Amino acid sequence: MDFTDVSLTALRVFRAVAEQGTFTAAAATLGYTQSAVSRQMAAIERAAGSGLLERRRDGVRLTAAGRVVLRRATIVLDEIEATARELSGLPGQAGTVRLGWFPSAGAVLLPRALTSLRASDPGLYVAGREGSTPALVRALRAGSLDLALLASAPPFRPPDTESPPLSLQTLTERALCLAVPAVHPLARGDFVDVADLRGQRWIAGSSSGEDRLMGVWPGLDERPEIAHTARDWLAKLHLVAAGFGLTTVPATLAAAAPPGVRILPVRGGPQEQRRLLLARLPQPPNEAVVRVAAALRAAALDTGTR
Repeated sequence: MDFTDVSLTALRVFRAVAEQGTFTAAAATLGYTQSAVSRQMAAIERAAGSGLLERRRDGVRLTAAGRVVLRRATIVLDEIEATARELSGLPGQAGTVRLGWFPSAGAVLLPRALTSLRASDPGLYVAGREGSTPALVRALRAGSLDLALLASAPPFRPPDTESPPLSLQTLTERALCLAVPAVHPLARGDFVDVADLRGQRWIAGSSSGEDRLMGVWPGLDERPEIAHTARDWLAKLHLVAAGFGLTTVPATLAAAAPPGVRILPVRGGPQEQRRLLLARLPQPPNEAVVRVAAALRAAALDTGTR
């Protein structure tokens, strides 16, 4: 099979697998069956004459040939999408920036940045989407995002081990905070002592794997009691407001907390710092990407002073 016969569907499937990290996740994103994704991947690998993906227990990783094909496939798919946008009368690719963010970054920082851009650059179009930090990193590598807001916790390792390293800029570094029901005894002061967190009930971030403890204060010397699990940060905060437990939050979410919740610092233990990173591929950015990055930096600075 000649590679010039590869279909656009196969290219889209390949990019989705590279971006999502597994065949299952790519199938869910595209609305395909897993067997359909497998068939398309088999076809494109036959055409390439070599494996494009290394199958591992924790997902897939691009081979050297896969990186070549992904780079070229991204160019082709971007041009097709730009053509569709132009025919629809939407802004062209030159004025479009594809931005990804992790959930809590979309609550305060992102609206401020986009509001600023709407006033300063009304012709610039930001196509955004939410995702986990690992998913956003894969999307950057796959070429389907230009910029991504990532979360980072100590020891602040690079977000992946691929080469070349991503270009990273720290927008904020602030202490992790605690969301407490306003009627809870811990809400009476201006901070919470870490010793008082023993025996509390927690609203955690997920129901499986290591993510299950997201939302629980790090380093507790006991097995935490998980009252509820929720992926959505707003759902967690409303559960806190209703008195069902405590949860951890970035300091920047204080402005978005619903009534009935106090956001407090924690003292008496090691500082739990969290960084907000702005990431992109290392090649020089175009002017539109530069303008969006500048708006995000300004919004982060503004958020950090409130």
